[in-house]
Amino acid sequence: MTLITFANVVARYVFNSNILWALEVTVVLFAWLVLIGAAYGVKKTFHIGVDVIINLLPPPVKKVFAVLAVASSLIFALLLLKGAWEYWYPFATERIWMETDDIPMPGFLAWIGPIINEGEAYEKMPRFVPYFALPLGMALLVLRLLQAGFHVLTNQRDSIIAAHEVEEMIEEAVDAHADGHHHNSDRAIAKMNGAAQNNNKEH
Repeated sequence: MTLITFANVVARYVFNSNILWALEVTVVLFAWLVLIGAAYGVKKTFHIGVDVIINLLPPPVKKVFAVLAVASSLIFALLLLKGAWEYWYPFATERIWMETDDIPMPGFLAWIGPIINEGEAYEKMPRFVPYFALPLGMALLVLRLLQAGFHVLTNQRDSIIAAHEVEEMIEEAVDAHADGHHHNSDRAIAKMNGAAQNNNKEH
């Protein structure tokens, strides 16, 4: 996305030209980034959540709420998967002839047209190819939520969201303001040394 956008800006303002397909490809890549990234975020616990009250609860009760969070997220993801499939499937069947506006057909996909498009080659990329991000992304999201639920039930993790990053940042900011720059730098160095020692022990 960055390279294509940069190249298009250079083409437009330096060479007074334009990459015709750049905008549409950037939009498609952004859709893939978001839809695949949602599942990856569940895997890596990148998603942000509010857990101030949950963290005050005893571990057994906290686990119950974590399971409820996974269950509700899974129901929502299944609904998204159903909608994504119903939106994408017509483009792979009765509307398989529909092409994107500007994206040229890549050479490595040229074999698709003669097989599925009544023997005719596509001039532009068929819409079912970029739109496949919808069912694929939602299927991966369901898969990652099932994995997260299993990890919660087996006590491998206690949440499906990012853990306490905001609280740590606030504490560091308060310490920096109260203790001054040098003390905060010392704390940061000590924290990094401690993390390095823990990594060495794990290895």
